[in-house]
Amino acid sequence: MAIVHWTIFADNESDREQLFEQLLLGQDLPKELEYLKGMKGGLFSQSEIDRFIEEEERHDLNFLTAGSRQHLNTLSSGERKKALLEYLLSQDNEFLVLDNPLDNLDTASREVLRGLLSKLARDIPLVQLITRKTDQFSFPSRWAVFHEDKLRVIDNLSYLETITNTAPFKKSVPGPLNPIAQVSDPLVLFKKVSLSYGEKPVLHQVSWELKSGEFWQLSGPNGSGKTTMLSLITGENPKAYGQDISLFGNKKGSGESVWDIKEKLGYFTPAMIDRFRGYHSLENMLISGLHDSIGLYVQPSRAEKQLARKWLDFLGMKDLSQRYFHELSLGQQRLIMCVRAMIKHPPLLILDEPTTGLDDTAATLVVGLVNQIARSTDSCVVFVSHRPEPGLNPQFTYILSPGKEGSTGKVIEASAGMK
Repeated sequence: MAIVHWTIFADNESDREQLFEQLLLGQDLPKELEYLKGMKGGLFSQSEIDRFIEEEERHDLNFLTAGSRQHLNTLSSGERKKALLEYLLSQDNEFLVLDNPLDNLDTASREVLRGLLSKLARDIPLVQLITRKTDQFSFPSRWAVFHEDKLRVIDNLSYLETITNTAPFKKSVPGPLNPIAQVSDPLVLFKKVSLSYGEKPVLHQVSWELKSGEFWQLSGPNGSGKTTMLSLITGENPKAYGQDISLFGNKKGSGESVWDIKEKLGYFTPAMIDRFRGYHSLENMLISGLHDSIGLYVQPSRAEKQLARKWLDFLGMKDLSQRYFHELSLGQQRLIMCVRAMIKHPPLLILDEPTTGLDDTAATLVVGLVNQIARSTDSCVVFVSHRPEPGLNPQFTYILSPGKEGSTGKVIEASAGMK
């Protein structure tokens, strides 16, 4: 009998953890999936990797890297996923549930994992749960949709064409409350920057120039130095000192403080959301972006409240101003955090993987928001992403390519090719 594989298309509104429990415990399954009942299953997910990392840090026990000197948290995303897959196979699992398996991986790592899972599909059933249609594998023979916490089996993929993505933002972006003083170009200038961590070279002779109003995408494979590049700009990396780097008109090391940089910078990465665990209203979340604070600890002015409400209206959330941030869907949270980074109209806006983990509809909204900000403001926008996002319209892409001496960089213009 042929092995049956499944692809389940999920959205960010549904409780995936609940579905994992149903699948792995064989509870309340549709009749088409009841054959999994009584079989031993394993979960291949980022949450499992995070759990193993936490165990490693607490007890110094290397479950996934047993026999190796390397700790799990020192591996790349691709290496971590490979280690988890090997561990799950060593546990004699009879089927695997794959939770967004290609998320957070660069193109090369995606192809490696696709190959490993395609070979595995010859031996055991695989149930792939994904939020992006482009991440589906070629081998599944059955499909389902997980929406509003309910699993619905579908006969073919034509159903997905009825799920339309929301149109991009077209309203005018609200202006700044207090315009930041003019900053001369270039905003950021790297001249032949080379950097290593111990004996491991990371960047080699990297040059990059960012100017007002430009729209950039920063890309490169896992471990190519994208995070290092950003940390040199945000002021979080002490290795910036001694390098030929200028930020907002000042040579690095000339006496500027981290707060001088923060004043001119808007920054968001999904990991920041974990810092906002309290009861923060959406209005206060946006206003905190004007103060560069985690939470709002001052009485907001009437003008600040009005500006926050203008942005909420722009996002189509004007009736949610007093809603708590933690009550929003994942996609709504990302939109709020992108606007929080932009609300003061910083000269430089950096959005680091803002679409990771989002479903197609939510990712389309984030891309539409970023396009509109780049199109209608003077901020220089830098969008960092492992995957090419449909509909994103950067003017330039800066690509980091790893080498023996560290990653080198090259610029590709959207309409003019490489320079």
